[in-house]
Amino acid sequence: MKVLVDTSVWSLALRRSNFTPENPAVTTLTHLIQEFRVVMIGPVRQELLSGIQHREQFERLRGKLHAFSDLPLEVEDFETAAEFYNLCRAKGVQGSNTDFLLCAIAHRHDIELLSADRDFEQFKKYIDFKLHVPPQ
Repeated sequence: MKVLVDTSVWSLALRRSNFTPENPAVTTLTHLIQEFRVVMIGPVRQELLSGIQHREQFERLRGKLHAFSDLPLEVEDFETAAEFYNLCRAKGVQGSNTDFLLCAIAHRHDIELLSADRDFEQFKKYIDFKLHVPPQ
């Protein structure tokens, strides 16, 4: 089964300073990459590439990210993300638009979502999507 990976995991894995290869999410990402199970969405790709100051670093990362296919985004995904946002907000749980878009994509494709952001555990209480839980 494919796994949709959140920016939080990619950021931990790509970080040069304070790199923690023993982080369960990073270890899981490494295994998923080796198994060719990782998929992305364009907004995560954009978040990862944004803010890179040096062109050569940007090009290097962009080239590496080309190895991962993007799931297509549909109107339904944005509507579902808004619905998820509204449901969670009504329960006092806050999240970003991208977070809820990831949940909507995982829901529609019936795939798991890997994140190092604990907010997704809160979302899971109110909306239907699968979380990929790294082994501890």
